[in-house]
Amino acid sequence: MTNPRITIAGFDIEWNLKDGINLWAGMPTLSMWIPSSVAGLMSGMVAMVGVERFNLCLQLGGRQSVDGDWSIIDTQPTFEEGFFRLSEICSPAGWGRWELVALDRERREARYRTFNNWESIYQRALGVVWGSSMTAGKLAGISERLFGVPCWAEQTAFVTKGAEYDEFVVRPTDQTVETRLAALLETDRATSSDLAVALATLKKEVAERERTELALREKLQLIEQQETALSTMVAPIIQVWDGVLTVPVMGGLDSQRASALMERLLGAIVDSQTRHVILDLTAVDAVDTGTADHLIRIVRAVELLGARVVVTGIRPAVAQTVVSLGMDLERIVTLRNLQEGLKACMVAGNGPAPGPSAP
Repeated sequence: MTNPRITIAGFDIEWNLKDGINLWAGMPTLSMWIPSSVAGLMSGMVAMVGVERFNLCLQLGGRQSVDGDWSIIDTQPTFEEGFFRLSEICSPAGWGRWELVALDRERREARYRTFNNWESIYQRALGVVWGSSMTAGKLAGISERLFGVPCWAEQTAFVTKGAEYDEFVVRPTDQTVETRLAALLETDRATSSDLAVALATLKKEVAERERTELALREKLQLIEQQETALSTMVAPIIQVWDGVLTVPVMGGLDSQRASALMERLLGAIVDSQTRHVILDLTAVDAVDTGTADHLIRIVRAVELLGARVVVTGIRPAVAQTVVSLGMDLERIVTLRNLQEGLKACMVAGNGPAPGPSAP
């Protein structure tokens, strides 16, 4: 069966009756009764989202659908001729008759009129005045291509108010559809749909914040683990003989590290029934009053558990600092190096703990 076909304004229109498709220039199109089907579709959308959001969405849709329109305009030598060519196609397609009333390229302003536009027809059938926003969006999008800047179409005449035509003035704008939608949320005109969008955005932000907080907690936990590992490396506790623990101290001992070392050392003494502890300071280059005070506190805490402490490896510079600070270390046994400290502890293993070093 041969498909019926006609040509209008240079466009081939074909009906594929077998597949139920109407083609304009090879593209599927839809024919709907404007006063009934289109009117029902649009009134349902307005009931769901409200007039303001409805108009913004239609104008956005119109602006985003001008690629084909511009390709027609672009076939002509001038914009005026191209727009006239486009209007010849719009009319038989049900968009009404379009006119370019005025065009000021210097001010980037255009004035358009449409007669018998499908949007005005369905709104007259409904008895409402919502405006021809889809058409406005198309005219804004076409003008954007011409002027090279974002544009907005303001409707200044309405067939639904008794005018002979719908009229639109298009000018550059710095307000996007998104900013206009955001403005709705700040007024009492926000619809349930707007609030749903805002709620979804808020939920997304909360989820992202929770993910960020989780990542920060994981990083903090890692830092704490690294701090613990670093404290262990600064002062590892090593059992070198039965009843003898050695603690080689590397670097300085601040309050936090000294407290952590004391806790670990006292626990190790109880677990291993240690009688002697060697604090080796060979890797300590310098001490201050705080470091010396921490060492004395550790020694006293160890002695309260019944063990004795031997300090080994004090460097000359450290010894001079201790003397200049006037620190009282007479009660602490000090030996030259770790080897002598270990020998002293082994010898004292069967006898009393070693006493203070000779002056």
